[in-house]
Amino acid sequence: MTARSPLPPFTLETALAKVQAAEVAWNTRDPERVALAYTEDSSWRNRDQFLTGRAAIVEFLHAKWQRELDYALRKELWSFHGNQSQLT
Repeated sequence: MTARSPLPPFTLETALAKVQAAEVAWNTRDPERVALAYTEDSSWRNRDQFLTGRAAIVEFLHAKWQRELDYALRKELWSFHGNQSQLT
Protein backbone atom coordinates (compact mmCIF):
# COMPACT_ATOMS: atom_id res chain seq x y z
CA MET A 1 0.00 0.00 0.00
CA THR A 2 1.33 3.44 -0.82
CA ALA A 3 0.97 6.40 1.51
CA ARG A 4 -1.78 8.85 0.68
CA SER A 5 -1.33 12.57 1.04
CA PRO A 6 -1.66 14.55 3.11
CA LEU A 7 0.57 12.90 5.69
CA PRO A 8 1.43 14.05 9.21
CA PRO A 9 2.45 16.37 10.62
CA PHE A 10 -0.77 18.17 9.73
CA THR A 11 -1.63 21.81 9.39
CA LEU A 12 -5.25 22.82 9.80
CA GLU A 13 -5.63 22.86 6.01
CA THR A 14 -4.08 19.43 5.47
CA ALA A 15 -6.08 17.95 8.38
CA LEU A 16 -9.28 19.21 6.77
CA ALA A 17 -8.17 17.79 3.41
CA LYS A 18 -7.49 14.38 5.01
CA VAL A 19 -10.97 14.32 6.58
CA GLN A 20 -12.57 15.25 3.26
CA ALA A 21 -10.59 12.57 1.39
CA ALA A 22 -11.75 9.93 3.88
CA GLU A 23 -15.37 11.00 3.47
CA VAL A 24 -15.12 10.88 -0.32
CA ALA A 25 -13.52 7.42 -0.25
CA TRP A 26 -16.18 5.97 2.06
CA ASN A 27 -18.98 7.44 0.01
CA THR A 28 -17.79 5.64 -3.12
CA ARG A 29 -19.16 2.56 -1.36
CA ASP A 30 -16.26 0.61 -2.88
CA PRO A 31 -15.16 -1.85 -0.16
CA GLU A 32 -11.82 -2.60 -1.80
CA ARG A 33 -10.94 1.10 -2.03
CA VAL A 34 -12.00 1.80 1.55
CA ALA A 35 -10.13 -1.22 2.91
CA LEU A 36 -6.86 -0.02 1.36
CA ALA A 37 -6.79 2.78 3.93
CA TYR A 38 -6.34 0.17 6.67
CA THR A 39 -3.43 -2.18 7.39
CA GLU A 40 -3.53 -5.84 6.37
CA ASP A 41 -3.98 -6.83 10.03
CA SER A 42 -6.43 -4.11 11.07
CA SER A 43 -8.85 -4.91 13.87
CA TRP A 44 -12.36 -3.47 13.71
CA ARG A 45 -15.32 -3.59 16.03
CA ASN A 46 -18.83 -2.87 14.78
CA ARG A 47 -21.29 -3.24 17.62
CA ASP A 48 -21.01 -6.95 18.51
CA GLN A 49 -18.87 -7.90 15.48
CA PHE A 50 -15.10 -8.13 15.60
CA LEU A 51 -13.17 -8.15 12.33
CA THR A 52 -9.51 -8.75 11.64
CA GLY A 53 -7.77 -8.05 8.36
CA ARG A 54 -8.62 -6.33 5.10
CA ALA A 55 -10.46 -9.30 3.63
CA ALA A 56 -12.86 -9.30 6.59
CA ILE A 57 -13.31 -5.52 6.23
CA VAL A 58 -14.13 -5.88 2.53
CA GLU A 59 -16.63 -8.67 3.23
CA PHE A 60 -18.26 -6.64 6.02
CA LEU A 61 -18.55 -3.50 3.86
CA HIS A 62 -20.03 -5.46 0.92
CA ALA A 63 -22.77 -6.80 3.20
CA LYS A 64 -23.28 -3.42 4.92
CA TRP A 65 -23.77 -1.54 1.69
CA GLN A 66 -26.11 -4.16 0.24
CA ARG A 67 -28.40 -3.59 3.26
CA GLU A 68 -27.87 0.16 3.66
CA LEU A 69 -28.79 1.39 0.20
CA ASP A 70 -28.88 5.08 1.13
CA TYR A 71 -25.67 4.96 3.16
CA ALA A 72 -23.70 8.21 3.27
CA LEU A 73 -20.91 9.03 5.67
CA ARG A 74 -20.31 12.56 6.88
CA LYS A 75 -16.96 13.26 8.51
CA GLU A 76 -15.81 16.43 10.13
CA LEU A 77 -12.72 17.59 11.94
CA TRP A 78 -13.58 17.54 15.60
CA SER A 79 -10.49 19.20 16.97
CA PHE A 80 -7.04 20.10 15.86
CA HIS A 81 -4.12 20.93 18.13
CA GLY A 82 -0.40 20.36 17.94
CA ASN A 83 -0.42 18.30 14.73
CA GLN A 84 -3.04 15.92 16.14
CA SER A 85 -6.61 15.69 14.95
CA GLN A 86 -9.80 13.96 16.10
CA LEU A 87 -12.26 12.68 13.52
CA THR A 88 -15.92 11.92 13.93
